[in-house]
Amino acid sequence: MPLLIQNGEIVTADSRFHADIYAENETITRIGPNLEVPPNTTVLDARGKLVFPGFIDPHVHIYLPFMSTFAKDTHETASIAALIGGTTTYIEMCCPSRNDDALEGYLLWKSKAEGHSACDYTFHMSVTKFDSNTEEQLRQIVADGITSFKIFLAYKNFFGVDDGEMYQTLTLARELGVIVTAHCENAELVGRLQQKLMAERKTGPECHEPSRPESVEAEGTNRFATFLENTGATGYVVHLSCEPALRAAIRAKQRGVKLYIESVIPHLLLDKSYAERPGVEGMKYVMSPPLRDRRNQKPLWDALSVGLIDTVGTDHCPFDIEQKLMGKGNFTQIPNGIPGIEERVNLLYTYGVQQGTVDLHRFVDAASTKAAKLFGLFPRKGTIAVGSDADLVVYDPIYKGVISASTHSGNVNYNAFEGMKIEGRPSAVTVRGRLQVRDGVFVGNRGHGQFLRRDTRTPIASLRA
Repeated sequence: MPLLIQNGEIVTADSRFHADIYAENETITRIGPNLEVPPNTTVLDARGKLVFPGFIDPHVHIYLPFMSTFAKDTHETASIAALIGGTTTYIEMCCPSRNDDALEGYLLWKSKAEGHSACDYTFHMSVTKFDSNTEEQLRQIVADGITSFKIFLAYKNFFGVDDGEMYQTLTLARELGVIVTAHCENAELVGRLQQKLMAERKTGPECHEPSRPESVEAEGTNRFATFLENTGATGYVVHLSCEPALRAAIRAKQRGVKLYIESVIPHLLLDKSYAERPGVEGMKYVMSPPLRDRRNQKPLWDALSVGLIDTVGTDHCPFDIEQKLMGKGNFTQIPNGIPGIEERVNLLYTYGVQQGTVDLHRFVDAASTKAAKLFGLFPRKGTIAVGSDADLVVYDPIYKGVISASTHSGNVNYNAFEGMKIEGRPSAVTVRGRLQVRDGVFVGNRGHGQFLRRDTRTPIASLRA
């Protein structure tokens, strides 16, 4: 059924104007004032509201075997939560371990999402080893439409790669024209620091941050940048959390390294004091890199506001309270992760745009457009234009609410942002022209989501120039 959004103020990464939007056959076909209403058209009145391109979360974990358990979401529950929060596309980390076959892992991750996601999706393909089969398997995965790899400079002997494997991955990525995303720490230092703290009987969640200090993240960021510089590959630092790592990444950018930076909403709004709470209250806030000292937040916001930080994701990774308790008495056994796929857009709008830290165009760019460009989805995704998918968020800027586990949609029994006030939320969300959310309620098709391959209309190399 065709869709018409009337009377809204359209806001993209580089423009702002009042117009109607008409969509049919899943794409936007007309944009202009006072468009006529053909028969059998779904009409949404956006008067007094902003109309954004569908938001893209570039970093989520949904199906994830980790630390002898599994993340709690399914693609159905995660995608509905995403849509209620205005996210119409997510990029999931496909993470087979070093003991798994990469191609089998990729096909498994795809099968978990297919027919279950309510919004569109694609993957970063993790490279957790580089053996005699890896190159050919990665070539097949890229031929299937994947535009990015993921490496971990952490989680030694499970997800982590050594420097030789990093070099091989980056060299292949450059040849294939894909971007390499990286979790930047130092696996050896983390392991040694964990052992030291445990030997000193420092076992609570408050010890997680000292086991992975800022200097370790900065070292990993600098090392990744150095390997990029010497291979000519393009890189993307995920979930950068602190000023020392930020300085390392910016220095690399300034000397011409092709490097992009992601921050995630927990590091912008939460700090290490949350993980210092006693017992399970602190365990809820264990993620890696850890929540940091609050002094890091202003440099992150400042870098985001001027575009030195390119994107804002979530690193959504939901483990419930019972799973967090697996690490009682041993912080190294606490499943790492904080959920946030539903809250990201509203928190970024409230604490970024509404407080004057991030302008409206940078908000759209960081939460949608830049990820679409970096990961081969633009202009199908990430903008409002004739020919683009009709992924649209009608946003009510005067809505006021409070975040709570009692009202969220995710499949986890706590909310890391419990009690935080929000100003603004989506009043309607469409995916390829289908209305999926209305006034905070999912009203759509649970299996509507599609697997996204690279949009060949715009070559990836030119987008990263």
